[in-house]
Amino acid sequence: MNSQKNKSRTYSCEFFPPKTDQGKTNLDTTINELGRLKPAYFSCTYGAGGTTQEGTYDTVKTIIAKGFVAAPHITCIGSTPEKVKALLDAYIALGIKRIVALRGDLPPGQDKAGHFRYADQLVTYIRQETGKHFHVEIAAYPEKHPEAASIQHDLLNFKKKASAGADAAITQYFYNPDAYFRFVEDCARQGIHIPILPGIMPITNYKQLARFSESCGAEIPRWIAARLEGYGDDLESIRAFGLDVTRRLCEALLQGGAPGLHFYTLNRTEPTRTLWEQLGL
Repeated sequence: MNSQKNKSRTYSCEFFPPKTDQGKTNLDTTINELGRLKPAYFSCTYGAGGTTQEGTYDTVKTIIAKGFVAAPHITCIGSTPEKVKALLDAYIALGIKRIVALRGDLPPGQDKAGHFRYADQLVTYIRQETGKHFHVEIAAYPEKHPEAASIQHDLLNFKKKASAGADAAITQYFYNPDAYFRFVEDCARQGIHIPILPGIMPITNYKQLARFSESCGAEIPRWIAARLEGYGDDLESIRAFGLDVTRRLCEALLQGGAPGLHFYTLNRTEPTRTLWEQLGL
C-alpha cells in the first residue's frame, strides 16, 4: 500500500451519455454542480460496440466547453483498428489527454469479437498509435470479473492490461474494503504498481443497485442487503443508510492508503456531492 500512499490523490466522477433532451438538461446541471467540487476529471461511458459513441463524443465536448477535464471511455470489442484510430484522432483534436480503455461488450446481434478480443490489445494499440499522448486508465475487479475462471486468472489478465502501458486503474464498485486492499496487495506481489482507484457507487436505490450488481458481479454484503431490504419502500431511510455505509467505506479506503476515489454518479448531483462534502474532499 505504501506505493499508493505516496502519490497525490485523485478524485473524479463518471457520467453516462444522456439519451433524451431532458437527460441532457439534467446532465448539464449535474456537470455544473459537481464541477464546483473541482474533481480532477469527468469520465464518460461508452455503449456496447460503440452504441453510444456519438453520445459520448457530444458529452465530452460539453464537459470541455464548461472548462473541465474529460476522460472518455473507449471500448474495443466488435470494433476495428481503423475505427479506434479515428476516435483517438478525434479526441486528440479536442485536446483530450486522458482516456479509459476497456474491452466492452458485444453489441446485440453480434457474436464475434472482431480484431480486438481483450483490453490489453486495445492498450497496446493506443500506445502504438499515440505514444504517451494519453493517460490511460483500465478497469480492475477486486471481487473478480464475472467472466473470469478464477481470481488468480483474473489477476493475470489485469497484469497483461497494466503491462501493456496503462497508467492507472479504476475498480468496479464494491462495499467490502478488505477486497480492495487484498487486490492491491496481490497486484504488488505480481509487480503491478500503478495507482488503483476505488470505484464508489453511492447507495440510493436498493432495487437498482441489486440489478446492477447481478449483471457486473459486484457483491452486496449480506448485512447491507438485509438492512436495505428491511426498509422496503422507505426511500428516505434507504438513502440515509446507504450514504452512511458508502461514507464509511470511503473513509476506510482513504485511511488505508487508496490513491483517490472515482464516483459513479449515475448522472445525479446530490449523492456524490453529499459524500464529497462529508469526506472533506
